[in-house]
Amino acid sequence: MDIAALITWVITALGGFYMLGTWLARGGAKAGNSRLPVPVIFGHFALAAVGLVAWIIYVITDKDALAWTAFGLLVPVALLGFAMLARWIPVYRARSAAAAAGQQSEPAERYFPVPVVAGHGLFAVVTVVLVLLTALGIGGS
Repeated sequence: MDIAALITWVITALGGFYMLGTWLARGGAKAGNSRLPVPVIFGHFALAAVGLVAWIIYVITDKDALAWTAFGLLVPVALLGFAMLARWIPVYRARSAAAAAGQQSEPAERYFPVPVVAGHGLFAVVTVVLVLLTALGIGGS
């Protein structure tokens, strides 16, 4: 189960990297009209990256404390992710109205593809569940 969690975490990270790259390429915070606060975006990214490193070390060493550390890092990552999702949904819903009006100053996050957002969220939830189950010793090797 620890390897499955690692795989889902890496897939989740790839989706996150794609969205971060899109956000940065489209102006991100520079444009000044993003609904996603820079500290939230980079806090989400940093905590997820540190958690992933902790999980990789856990997979190598099988130290229970690292599994719980990784899970503990995932909790604020998930909360920040839900906060960003809540702020992204109105931006996405306004997408068609802005396109019809010919609006040019769109927030960078408006360019996130729905399948990437949904996949990132789905794999994130699976990752959290797998990490928790592994930390609890359920389904271990």
